[in-house]
Amino acid sequence: MTTRTPTQAVRQWLSSFEEALTQRDIEQVITLFGDECYWRDLVAFTWNLKTLEGKDAIQSMLNATLSEARPTRWNIDGEATETDGVTEAWFTFETGIAHGKGLLRLKDGKCWTLLTTMQELKQHPEPRGARRPMGAEHGASKTRETWLEARQREAQELGYSRQPYCVIIGGGQGGIGLAARLRQLDVPTIVLDKHPRPGDAWRNRYKSLCLHDPVWYDHLPYLPFPENWPVFAPKDKIGDWLEMYTKVMELNYWSSTECESASFDDASGEWTVNVNRDGQRVTLRPKQLILATGMSGVPNVPHFPGAETFEGEQQHSSQHPGPDAYRGKKVVVVGSNNSAHDICAALWENDADVTMIQRSSTHVVKSDSLMEEVLGPLYSEEALNSGITHDKADLLFASIPYKVLPDFQRPAFDKIRERDAEFYKRLEDAGFLLDFGADDSGLFLKYLRRGSGYYIDVGACDLVANGEIKLRSGVGIECINPRSVTLTDGTELPADLIVYATGYGSMNGWAARIISQEVADRVGKCWGLGSDTPKDPGPWEGELRNMWKPTQQQALWFHGGNLHQSRHYSHYLALQLKARMEGIPTPVYGLQDVHHLA
Repeated sequence: MTTRTPTQAVRQWLSSFEEALTQRDIEQVITLFGDECYWRDLVAFTWNLKTLEGKDAIQSMLNATLSEARPTRWNIDGEATETDGVTEAWFTFETGIAHGKGLLRLKDGKCWTLLTTMQELKQHPEPRGARRPMGAEHGASKTRETWLEARQREAQELGYSRQPYCVIIGGGQGGIGLAARLRQLDVPTIVLDKHPRPGDAWRNRYKSLCLHDPVWYDHLPYLPFPENWPVFAPKDKIGDWLEMYTKVMELNYWSSTECESASFDDASGEWTVNVNRDGQRVTLRPKQLILATGMSGVPNVPHFPGAETFEGEQQHSSQHPGPDAYRGKKVVVVGSNNSAHDICAALWENDADVTMIQRSSTHVVKSDSLMEEVLGPLYSEEALNSGITHDKADLLFASIPYKVLPDFQRPAFDKIRERDAEFYKRLEDAGFLLDFGADDSGLFLKYLRRGSGYYIDVGACDLVANGEIKLRSGVGIECINPRSVTLTDGTELPADLIVYATGYGSMNGWAARIISQEVADRVGKCWGLGSDTPKDPGPWEGELRNMWKPTQQQALWFHGGNLHQSRHYSHYLALQLKARMEGIPTPVYGLQDVHHLA
C-alpha cells in the first residue's frame, strides 16, 4: 500500500471539498471535517469575522452563505507539511466576487482547522505591482494637472464640495493604517485627529515610552520599517514615522480637528458628523463612520474619597508627562501593568521616591523570553530567514481559532516559567502578586480577553525585586488626604503626585461620548472573547467583540488593537467598506449579539 504524502493528502481533501461545494452537497462537505473542527472565516463567506465551532455551526453557515459565495478553484499553494500528526497547507480559492487565501490543518485526513480569508475584490484590485499607476502623463495637453495640483484640489474639495465615503475618528497608527488601505482602494476618506501633527498621540506620552513589541511584529501596511529600524522603537521615532507615512501615503488627514458629535439618519443611510477643524465648524456627511480611537476607550480614573482635598497632583497615566518635574518628590502609582512599571522606572531614574500599589495579580514576562519563546517562530529575523514574512505570520496566527489558542500558547509560557524561575521567585519574595492568566495561557490570551493585567519586563522588575521601586501589594486606596493616601490596610503613604495607571474603558465609551449612549448600548462592549475569565464575562463569543466587523449599529465600525492587529485586520475592514461603496451585496452572517453594554 502506497502512503500518501502530506501534499497529496491535502490535494485530495481540497478536491473532495470543492466537488461537494460545487454540488451544494453540504452534508458531504461536513463528512470532510473531524469531530473537533473549526472554520474561521475572515469576510470571504460571511462578510464578517466569524469562527464556526463544530459541524453543526459549519453546516448552518454554509446553508446560509454558499449560494451567494459561489466558491471555486481550491488549489494548494506550495507544499504541505506534517508535524505531530497534523498536516498543514496553504491554499488559494475564489468566490464569485473575490480572490481568497487560506490555511488548512488535517488530523487523520479530516479537517481540524480551516481559515478562509478574502484577499482582493476581483473587480476592484489595488493598483500595485503590474497595476501600479503610471504617474507621469505622457503626451501634450493644455489641461494637464500635475500630481501636486491634483492633491491640492482634493484637499480643497473633500469634506466641502465633495463628501468622503468614510470618516475615521482617531489618527493614531490604527486610523492611519486603515486610511492607507482605503486610499489604495480609491475610497474617499478623511481622518480626524485632535492633535496638531500625525504621531502626536505618541509624542505626548511619558518620555520613556517605547514599543514593547519587536519591530517584526509592528510594520504598517505597504511600508515596512527599514532593516536598520530598532527592535523596540522609542515613542518619538514612531511619531515621526507616522507623520512621514501620512504624507507619503497621501492621506486626507485633518489635524487639530475634534469631532463634536455624530448621528446616523436611517432614511438617507448617512452620518452627520460635526467637527471643529482648527476653529472652523465643518459638517461632514459620510456613509461610513469608523472609530479608530485605539483598542482602549475613555481613561478609567477611579474616584477615591478625599481626592478633591489632595494638594499635590493627580494624573491618569495617559496624561503623565514624564518624570522630570518630580525629582525628590514622593509618588504613588496606582496599578501594576505596563504603564505603571514604565512610569515607576522612569521616576526612579529621576530620583523620585516611588511606590507601586498592586491591587491584584499581574502576569509578567521578560521581553527577551517573550521574543524567543513566543514571538520568535513568527516575528523575528530567524522567521524572515525561513520565509515567514509578517503578512504570512499574520495569517498563521489568525488561523488558530481562539477556542484552541490557549492550548497553543500554554507550552511556550510553561517554558518561560521554567527558564525564568529565579526571576519570578525574586519578584514573589518581594511581595509581588504573579499570575500566568486564568488558565496559565499567558500574555496574548490576557490581552485578547481583557486588554490588561500584564507587563512585558524591560527592566522595572529588577527595581521592584530590589525594593528600589517600593511595592504595596494586595491593597487598594481607602482614601486620599491633603498630602498622603491611606491604604485599605490602614497604612498611610505621603504623596506629592498620584498617577492612576488604571487602564481604559471599552471603546464603545467613545461612541457614547460622540454619538449617544443609546448607540453605545446598541453595539455593546468592544474587545474580549466571552471566556468567562476575570474582566471577560461569558457567554463565549469566539471572536473579539465588535472589532473590524459589522456591528448592531448600521455603518458604525471599530478599529484598533496593537500594531500587528491594526495592520492585519485593517485589510478586511477596508474590503468590507469598499464592497459597500461599490454596491456589492454584503449579506452578513452571524451578526454579533450584544451581551454586555460596557
